[in-house]
This record gives sequence, C-alpha cells and structure tokens, in this order.
Amino acid sequence: MTSIKMQKQLFGTNGVRGVTGKEITPDLMNTIGQALGSMRKGQIAIGRDTRTSGESLITAIKAGLLAMGCDVIDCGILPTPALQYLVKEHFDGGAMITASHNPPEYNGVKIIEPDGTEMGDEETIKLETLIFSRSFPSVNWEEAGQEANAPHLIQEYCSSISGYFPGNPGKGMTVVADPGSGPACLTTPTILTALGCTVLTINGKLDGTFPGRLPEPSIEGLIPLSELVLSSGAAFGVAHDGDADRAVFVDETGKFVEEDQQFALIAQYICRKNKGIVVTPVSTGQIVEMVVTAEGSSIVYTSVGSIYVARTMRSLLGNGENVVFGGEGNGGLIFPNHQFCRDGGMTAAMMVSILSSTGKKLSELISQLPKRYVLKDKIRTPKGKEIMEAIKSEYSQEKTDQTDGLKIIRESSWILVRVSGTEPIIRIIVDADDPKKGQAFHNEIKQKILIYG
Repeated sequence: MTSIKMQKQLFGTNGVRGVTGKEITPDLMNTIGQALGSMRKGQIAIGRDTRTSGESLITAIKAGLLAMGCDVIDCGILPTPALQYLVKEHFDGGAMITASHNPPEYNGVKIIEPDGTEMGDEETIKLETLIFSRSFPSVNWEEAGQEANAPHLIQEYCSSISGYFPGNPGKGMTVVADPGSGPACLTTPTILTALGCTVLTINGKLDGTFPGRLPEPSIEGLIPLSELVLSSGAAFGVAHDGDADRAVFVDETGKFVEEDQQFALIAQYICRKNKGIVVTPVSTGQIVEMVVTAEGSSIVYTSVGSIYVARTMRSLLGNGENVVFGGEGNGGLIFPNHQFCRDGGMTAAMMVSILSSTGKKLSELISQLPKRYVLKDKIRTPKGKEIMEAIKSEYSQEKTDQTDGLKIIRESSWILVRVSGTEPIIRIIVDADDPKKGQAFHNEIKQKILIYG
C-alpha cells in the first residue's frame, strides 16, 4: 500500500516555502489565512519558529483567519510537533509559520488538520483553489473572530512526552542538546530534564538569524555539539532542525549517527516489544527494512513526505493492522501511540529510554546494526521535471520503482533520484552493500543529470 501524491501548485511536500519578500509575503499569508478560514471554522491554533520574518507573517495569517470569523489561539514560538499535538487535543485546525530546515531567509507555512496531521493533498488542492481565486465568502462585522494568546500550552506538549517514559530513565545520564537556536530551545531541554537527565545545551538561545549553525543539522554544523559531548562525557548529543520535527544524534564518541541507522535502531527497539508494521517512504535506507524484518515485522513504503507516511499509518490502523512505528530517513520519526507526525522531542526522549533499558552505549548499539553504504547528494537546478523524464526514459529497461521519483534497483543496491518538494533541487540517495559499488552508481547517475541539465 502506498499513498500517491496529487499535483499541487503552491504547496510542496511539507507546506509552502520560499524566500521571504519574494515568494513568501504578508499578502500571501493573509490570503492563505482567508482561504483556510473559509474551509475550517472554529478555533485555529497558530505558532511559529524563530525566523526573523515570523512575526510579520504570523500577523498576516492571523488577520486572514480573523476576517473569516475564526477564533485564533496564538501559541507563540514552539516546535511544529508541539502545535500539532495541541491542535489534536484542543482545536479545529492550525497553521505553523516555518521553513523547517531551510536557510534563515526562507519562511513558509504548514497547515494542520484537527487530528494533528498536516493537510493532505486533496484538501490542500481545495485550499489552493481558494487562494488563487481569492473567492472568499464575506463575513459580517459582528461575526469577526477573536484572538487569544496561549504560550503556556507548550508545557502540555512537553509533559505529554516525559509522561510517556515513567521512572526517570535518564537518571545519571548526561545529554547535550543542540536546538539550533530554534523553538526546541523551549522544549527538548525541558523534556530531557524531566526524564532525569543532566542536560547541557549549545545554540540554546532563541535567535532567528541562527548564529551558531544553519537550521539543517549537517555533520559540519554539529562539530561543536560533538566536541561538547566528548568534553562532558555525555551519553549522546541530539540536534534539531528549524522547527524541531526532526532529531539527529552524535554518539558518546562524538561521531554523527547516520539518520537511517538512527531509524533502524529505534525501529528495532520498538519491534522487539511489539511486532507489526513500520511505514516509511521509498527514500529510507534498506537497513531499516533489514532490521524490521529480522524482528518479525514488516515494511510498507510510501511517497516521500511525512504527510504520506502519517496518513498511510492511520489508514492501515483503520483497517485493523498493527502499525507500530513510522518515519523518514532524515531524523523525522513518527510514534503512533503519541501522535501522527514527525516529532523531534519524542525521538530524543526515546533515545534516552533505549540507552537506559539496554545498558549499552549508543556507539555499541549502532555497531551491531547491518552494514550499509549510504550516499546522499543534491543538485540545484530549475529543470528538475525535464531531467527526471529523461532519466526515466533512459533507465526504462532496468528494475525500477516509481512510487516517488525513480528508484533504480540493482541486486542488493539501489539509487533514488527525485525532484525535491521544498527546494529547486534534485535529490540523489544511494544505498549499497559496498562503497565502491555505491560510489560508481552515484557517479553514473550524477553524470546523466548534468548532461540532461
């Protein structure tokens, strides 16, 4: 079973994103607010990350919602999964002003449904139709919405995670948190402290210029985190992207834990306790399937994007299937017993639980996983769709999977080539059982892309 992407014009894989002042303007946000307000009545919760453009954009979307008669609950600066949790528990919808992992000059919006998931393709296309037509029903002056501020609700999200792990599993454990100057500054240290951990922070001050590192937690950007882990003797370090729906780790030696290994480790832990289905996109490394099947569980693949993973999980559960875990191979993991969205705070807490229950170091647990060679690359180009069509034609005689982009499968290795849903780039992921084979596969495809581009 897979979720198939429908063609959207404005929204990408995870909301609308673009450069502030160019693609993303207060006028656009006001229009999105009006369109959303005409589709979803009642109380709409809103929030934002720390980007400097966030305040003006959130003011604009508020105006649009209020003009359509919606009551707006401003939850302030908080992670996207925190807002999703609060919407699920209390509200009729939500809008998160964020550009996630994109650079500081970007911003955007994610639309949240009453169940806490991001809006699906079918409803998003309806929303886009309203945005482009600007045909909103008028609301009388006495029906205009009211605004309330509720920044305190963020504590409910933190408590929902810490309460999931009773017994202070982090007692005696030192953890270094790198929120990247994003909204996780307000949540991850709080969550880990509640688990009993001693928490050290780096880039722990809210700052939309992201002075310590970019919102994307790259290996290079996490060198200071690794150094602090080593110098402090911490059990691990955890870092978040710009809206904290993802979490990545460095082990106690300061080594970066590749995201698919992280996914595999947590999936292994969960499936040993409860066998079932793990849902993930076709972009996720083969190591996850190897670990999951070894534990007597199974994998269901979807298109790339947490929306498709979350909705497939819900659909399978609705059909009586036992779905135990899901997520993407980028540090964005979904815990269905908590909520159906990527949650960096929950992922950080789960790592504490794993280390506490196994009594092993993170590096030791990672070393016991199957060995795979993973290479990720991206090529910036405005001709992504044309290049993809040429690549598909050239490799039409090989074994492929076109669930999302083109996945070329050769024996025990594969390469995925797809156009990003959030940036004008083509992404390349290689998963091989041998480094030389993987590098050759990558070089072959990259050369084709450059020729067609």
